[in-house]
Amino acid sequence: MATFPPPYPPYPSYPPDPAGDGLRHPRWWQRRWVRYGALSTLLALSGLVILALVREQTGTEGFLVGLGLAVLPVPLLIGAFRWLDRVQPGPWRNLLFAFAWGACAAALIAIVANSFATRWIATATADPSSADTLGATVIAPVVEESAKAAAVLLVFLFRRRDFTGIVDGVVIAGVTATGFAFTENILYLGTAFGTDQLSGDTGIASVTAATFFVRIVMSPFAHPLFTVLTGIGFGIAAFSGEGQRVRRVLVPLAGLLLAMSMHAFWNGSSTFGQYGFFAVYGTFMVPVFGLLTWLAIWTRQRELRTVREELPAYVYAGWLAAAEPFVLGSMRARQMAREYAAYHFGKPAGRAVAEYEAYATTLALLRRRGQRGRAGADFVVRERQLLTELRSRRELVRPALDYAARTAAPNGWPGYAPPAYGAPGWYGAAVPYPSYNPYRG
Repeated sequence: MATFPPPYPPYPSYPPDPAGDGLRHPRWWQRRWVRYGALSTLLALSGLVILALVREQTGTEGFLVGLGLAVLPVPLLIGAFRWLDRVQPGPWRNLLFAFAWGACAAALIAIVANSFATRWIATATADPSSADTLGATVIAPVVEESAKAAAVLLVFLFRRRDFTGIVDGVVIAGVTATGFAFTENILYLGTAFGTDQLSGDTGIASVTAATFFVRIVMSPFAHPLFTVLTGIGFGIAAFSGEGQRVRRVLVPLAGLLLAMSMHAFWNGSSTFGQYGFFAVYGTFMVPVFGLLTWLAIWTRQRELRTVREELPAYVYAGWLAAAEPFVLGSMRARQMAREYAAYHFGKPAGRAVAEYEAYATTLALLRRRGQRGRAGADFVVRERQLLTELRSRRELVRPALDYAARTAAPNGWPGYAPPAYGAPGWYGAAVPYPSYNPYRG
């Protein structure tokens, strides 16, 4: 006769805390409120300074026009990166920090450093035109990509649990670059508007219209595309083991160098002749954009496959229900569960299902890293924390997951009929798991 474990297995015993009291006493500079306060102050001061600099160069009217036009692609880009991060969504505070860093700190560093370098080159060579070209193709890519990469590095170092792979690197890098492009577009569009005010040009033939078409319509993804290469490098490093220190350093540096090179190639396209910009755009930028988009989506699908492959171990241990690996490994079934919970039990229940899905995905990715010897020393503690989070939401999310399991795969799985809701065996260990995935989408 088959025996089943209790719905919630007891935790294994853990060694006692070596300090004796189980408490850590961080120094004052290690306290969270000190770090948050210092970072918020830095970003706020950078924002005020960059605001003053841009307004000084564009004028108040030009600044307002530039702001109104530059904000148009921001929701689309943020929404695209958030959509990409749906399998294991990171906290909003990370995205807010990334955007603020790009729009304030990175933009300020770029404006100051680029202006200083261009003036120095013009003075040293007595040739302002060549100084502008050299500054745009050599200095600007190095300064700007380094400034944007700093945000990815900070999240990688201080929000390590939220940075687990390539998708996380792509999202943080892309949002940082979106913030940077937002500020830069205000400057370019505001300056173009000021030029039109002096020349009297209006309409489609104006400099403002041309700048809007090139920067907002044709290439809103340019800066995110460059910095995403850096994010991919950090994402690969995040998935590497702690013993692979050389790889964890060299791969992000390689991604940063690729980002600088692509940025320099893009900026230098205007020097390739009358149609150089369009040639580079069509033959290089668009294909690279398509390739990186495919890579990001493929990585997201691989995360879903990891969920389906790793979570059955927790079913056999009695922590998860029999159908949950398949439900949580399908974007369609996950969405159905969230919508069902929100409709029948209210928005808090929908949020609880979304949190449950995120914690389960994190647990699956953590187990995969552990199997490959790439988990940190806190693997057991982190696993226990994630299981606790899942257990605390179990009763609230179970009806929604059961509905998604029955609806997304109405014909069931080959060779297996799931037990009825609440029946013995719903929390069972002796459940065959076929390789066939009945969920699509």
